[in-house]
Amino acid sequence: MIGTSKLMVPYIGDLANRDDAERFQQLALSLLLSTGTPANWGQLGDTKPSNLGFARADSTEPYELDIDKVSRLNSDNIYSLTYPELWEALGVKDVSFQVEIKPLFEVSINLISSSTAGNQTVYEFEVTTQKSGMPIETYLSGYVIIENFVDRQASSTSSNGVSSIAFNIPNSINGAALLLVFASTQANPQIASYSTYAFGHNASSPLCNGTFTRGSPLNHILNVSLSYSAVEVLMAQVFTFNYNFSLVAKAQTDQSAEYFIPRLLDPSPIILVLTGRNGSTSFAEWVSNPQLPLTIGADFAESTTGSKIVSMTHIVTINSALYEVVTRWGGLRSV
Repeated sequence: MIGTSKLMVPYIGDLANRDDAERFQQLALSLLLSTGTPANWGQLGDTKPSNLGFARADSTEPYELDIDKVSRLNSDNIYSLTYPELWEALGVKDVSFQVEIKPLFEVSINLISSSTAGNQTVYEFEVTTQKSGMPIETYLSGYVIIENFVDRQASSTSSNGVSSIAFNIPNSINGAALLLVFASTQANPQIASYSTYAFGHNASSPLCNGTFTRGSPLNHILNVSLSYSAVEVLMAQVFTFNYNFSLVAKAQTDQSAEYFIPRLLDPSPIILVLTGRNGSTSFAEWVSNPQLPLTIGADFAESTTGSKIVSMTHIVTINSALYEVVTRWGGLRSV
C-alpha cells in the first residue's frame, strides 16, 4: 500500500485540467489504494495528512481501509478532519468531492410489544434487513443493555428479510435501555451491518445518544468526554456479532475517561457502550468503531445547473467486514 501511495501522488498531479470519468476514477482509486502521507496519519490525532489516502499501511490486500483514517472522517470524532483539510491534502485544486461510507445493507428495529410476566418485562422487537428495499437473509445477534445488565439473543431473518427477537428484563432494575442488533448475511459473514434502538425500562424514554458522553475511538483507545461533572460510568463494554466483554480502563478524570479497545478479528462492526447515571437520570450511550455510516465533502445536492457530477461505488474491507464507499466528484466549488 505504501508503494501504491508513492506511485499515485505524481500521477494525480498529471490529472490537472481534465474533467472526465477516467480522471475521477483515478482520483477515487488514489483515495482507496494509497495510504496517504504519513502512512499512519490515522493514528496520529494531531496530524493532518500532506497527501490523502485511506488505505491501511500494513495491508497486503487492495481496498482494505484503515479503521482510524475512516473514523477521522466523521465529524463526531474529536480528532476529525474538516473537508477543507481533506481537499487540501488531496492536492487537486480544480475538483470538489464527497465521500460516503456505509454498510452494504440496512437494519431496522421496531418495538412490537412489551408485557409484564411475573417479576420481569418481556420486550419483543421486529428486525428487518434489506438493501434498497430488497430483503436480505441474515443471521442476527441482539444484545439488551441496561446499567450492569446484559442479555444476548440470536435469531435470523427469512427470505422476506424479517424476524422477531425477544428479551426478558428484570423489573428489579430500571432506566435507559439500549438494544444492539448485529446482522450478517447468510451468504457471507463479512457482509455485516447493525442498528440500535433506545427505550426506557420502567422509566421515561432516554435522552439522545451523546447527551452525557462523547466517545472518540482512535488507535485502539476510546477517548470519552463526560458532559457533566456528576456523570458516573457504571459499565463500559465492547460488542460485536459474536462477542461482548468489559473494556479495560486506561485513565479517568472528573471530565474524561480512556479505555483500551481490544484488537478483534470478528468480521463485524464494533459498538462501544457506556452505561451510567447523571444524578437520578440513567443513560446507555454508544459509539461505533469505525464511526459509520458517514458522509463528508461537498454538498452536490446544491450543485449549479449543468454541473457534471460523477459518482463511483467500491466495496472495501475495514476490520475484516465489507462496506460500500461512494465517492462523488465534480468541478471546483467553495470548500
